[in-house]
Amino acid sequence: MVHTDNSWINFDVNALAQNFWSATFDGITFGSIYGLIAVGYTLVYGVLSLINFAHSEVFIVGAYGVVITLTSLGFGPSAPTLGPAAIIGDLLLALVVGMACSAATALLIERLAYRPLRRRNAPRLAFLITAIGASFVIQYLIFIIRGANAEPSVTMFVQNPVFEVFGTTIYDQQIIIVVAAILLMVSTDMFIRRSRTGRGIRAVAQDPDTATLMGVNKERVIMITFVLGGLLAGAAALFYVMLVPSGVIYNGGFILGVKAFAAAVLGGIGNVRGALLGGIILGVIGNYGQILLGDSQWSDVVAFVVLVLVLLIRPEGILGTTLGRSKA
Repeated sequence: MVHTDNSWINFDVNALAQNFWSATFDGITFGSIYGLIAVGYTLVYGVLSLINFAHSEVFIVGAYGVVITLTSLGFGPSAPTLGPAAIIGDLLLALVVGMACSAATALLIERLAYRPLRRRNAPRLAFLITAIGASFVIQYLIFIIRGANAEPSVTMFVQNPVFEVFGTTIYDQQIIIVVAAILLMVSTDMFIRRSRTGRGIRAVAQDPDTATLMGVNKERVIMITFVLGGLLAGAAALFYVMLVPSGVIYNGGFILGVKAFAAAVLGGIGNVRGALLGGIILGVIGNYGQILLGDSQWSDVVAFVVLVLVLLIRPEGILGTTLGRSKA
């Protein structure tokens, strides 16, 4: 029997026009989260020329840390009846725990999985296979410990409208996520460009052998790189739970990790600023696509089609500067 119903796909320009600004602001919000996760991919690639596919699990471990902390503090499906100071204090604690969990996971992956391979001068393929294996190991460790079901929904606070732009209401939650992501990105970029440790990271990214001869501790730089990416992934975990209160599940980091990796490639792999730019572009384009084509499942398809088209024109990504060539 031939299926002739084409209702599964639409091309509704009017719907996109009507929802253009809400889709844009929602896309920027989600894109900011992609960008924070993408920094972990871009830093590790810049220093080791390695795609750390286990970074998606670094993120999801942080998300579990956030949810477990907030649940322990009494948060649940409904917003808590606490004062602003108490809520801010609890969220800051959850942020610290999430960042600590992700950073510790990233450091363990580097020490236990990648460091032994570096000592043996293993081929690049061995690193890639190990990264994929580490990703599955962490996923199923979480599965054994926490089960197959998503964690209970956690609502942090009631969203409040702040102002309107072109008839679209902007909520405090969106402002918090975008502003915090930008501040974290700017701080990371300044740390890499202006601090002594940042100069060491750039030196190892550019020429590890020469950097070692000049007195840079390569192993220390690699460790700091993984920890820094983990800290930002943990911050992204808090913002993700803020947007998707019931979205934490053992394999929930996979799709977000793929999107974050795509954001890093789109913006320019090895470029911290490019990670944020790529994340925002993917978030916005994905929202446009799902409205234009009439199904949320098209969001990822459209985003990756745009990624492929951009790379065909500019293979090095939009900004294109690698970490090793970034200017002080």
